[in-house]
Amino acid sequence: MIKTHELSQGKMPVLGLGTWNSQPGEVYNAVKEAVKMGYRHIDCASIYQNEEEIGKALSELFAEGVVKREDLWITSKLWNNAHAPDDVQLALEKTLKDLRLGYLDLYLIHWPVPIKKDIVMPNTPADFVKPDDLSLTSTWQAMEQLVDKNLVRNIGVSNFNVERLQTLLDHGNIKPAVNQIELHPYLQQPAMLDFCQQAGIYLTAYSPLGSKGRPDGMKAADEPVLLEDGTIGAIAQQHGATPAQVLIAWAIQRETMVIPKSVNPARMKQNLEAASLTLTQKDMQEIATLDRHRRYVDGTFWTTQGSPHTLENLWGEPVAQ
Repeated sequence: MIKTHELSQGKMPVLGLGTWNSQPGEVYNAVKEAVKMGYRHIDCASIYQNEEEIGKALSELFAEGVVKREDLWITSKLWNNAHAPDDVQLALEKTLKDLRLGYLDLYLIHWPVPIKKDIVMPNTPADFVKPDDLSLTSTWQAMEQLVDKNLVRNIGVSNFNVERLQTLLDHGNIKPAVNQIELHPYLQQPAMLDFCQQAGIYLTAYSPLGSKGRPDGMKAADEPVLLEDGTIGAIAQQHGATPAQVLIAWAIQRETMVIPKSVNPARMKQNLEAASLTLTQKDMQEIATLDRHRRYVDGTFWTTQGSPHTLENLWGEPVAQ
């Protein structure tokens, strides 16, 4: 049985299936297999462009009696071109239609970077909406209305720094339930973890295995490969586990949620089994020394020339180049 964390509306399983970069034709089978083997938490987003396939898989799982809707935790995310208050519910309704669901368990603002309505990814400065022209608090207020209308059970954010979280805490009526951010031993973010634990906000770790399968354009030629780390490998060997299982267990023992992506049934099963792996205090101390402040998804795609955003502003800290 997968451990859960209690949110204001429902219990969120600490381990879920990530679906970013799952290719067309793969994610349908992956979701069906995952749920049949025991996954109860599926992490989605409209920008992944695979929610229709996921919806087909979910509807068949319900029709086949494998699970009921209330057995699953489904998360999705609001894309940057729908931050205007009038667009938030329309974006959610498209996601619900694609996923063939009546409600979401969790809906997140995907990035704190508003862009123009007809743009998917910005290429010029004109594609961005200036932060002064569309505040994150106005988007958040529209998200709160989705809870009032019972279209979503919980709301949260993704890729928010501490300062932006504090703004929502100061000016919102509903506290963000979750902040989904990149977390792994090379990017441990202890200050963020401390802040969120104090504030009662849960963290979900994306790219927990080092995002080896992300698009080539997001990779550096000499980047460190987390799954090949010697310390992680040695700990895995001691436990008779895989490096991926150690990374997942580490995330769970930090009281964070974790959403490793896979479409390979054998790896999905291994990832699920990581929930029952317990690392020793010595293991956790050794892993704590590995922090390199290394972002695999560093957000440079929001900082093209003339953009109102910089990496330092995005993450709320200096960013090593």
